[in-house]
Amino acid sequence: MTDERLHYPATQRNRDAILGVLRGVLPPAGLVLEIASGSGEHAVHFARAFPNTTFQPSDPQPEAVRSIAAWIANSGAANIHPPLTLDVTAPDWSRALDAADAILCINMIHIAPWEATEGLIRGAAHILRPGAPLYLYGPYRRAEVTTAPSNEAFDADLKARNPQWGLRDLADVTALAHAAGFAGPEVTEMPANNLSVVFRKV
Repeated sequence: MTDERLHYPATQRNRDAILGVLRGVLPPAGLVLEIASGSGEHAVHFARAFPNTTFQPSDPQPEAVRSIAAWIANSGAANIHPPLTLDVTAPDWSRALDAADAILCINMIHIAPWEATEGLIRGAAHILRPGAPLYLYGPYRRAEVTTAPSNEAFDADLKARNPQWGLRDLADVTALAHAAGFAGPEVTEMPANNLSVVFRKV
């Protein structure tokens, strides 16, 4: 039988650093929706660390959805729902579930058109309960911080691959979040010039 699990080296490098932040962000129990789950490796890793929390992975790509399902089956974890096919650029994507206690989105915003960020935040505002976190991870531009040369090179590479991709200005993301009814951001510096960014539903 073919193993449909995808393996992303970046996930192996960043999952424990992200987990360290999530220990202070996620509720002790409840439903956590992950947007753009990719391979599914993060969802499995986090589910093992939070056995009293239920994880709902999702992705718009069929190959990723198959990989997520394969990782879940291989893990034997009982606290991960089957993956959903979700595209945050769809206006009604948030109807896929009634509510969530947290939303995670790792390494999506810079490799998707800006409409995906708009859709993510719009849908998160509909799904999250007051006080619940929207957790974002990835590289960002900040007006008060010089962008690292490695991130500048990464940004140029992304835009060469797709002009709609690229590092986002954290101020622009924050403006969207505030307009949608979120407080924050709570920012944590991460390895390799990435950030953990948390917005909480008001």
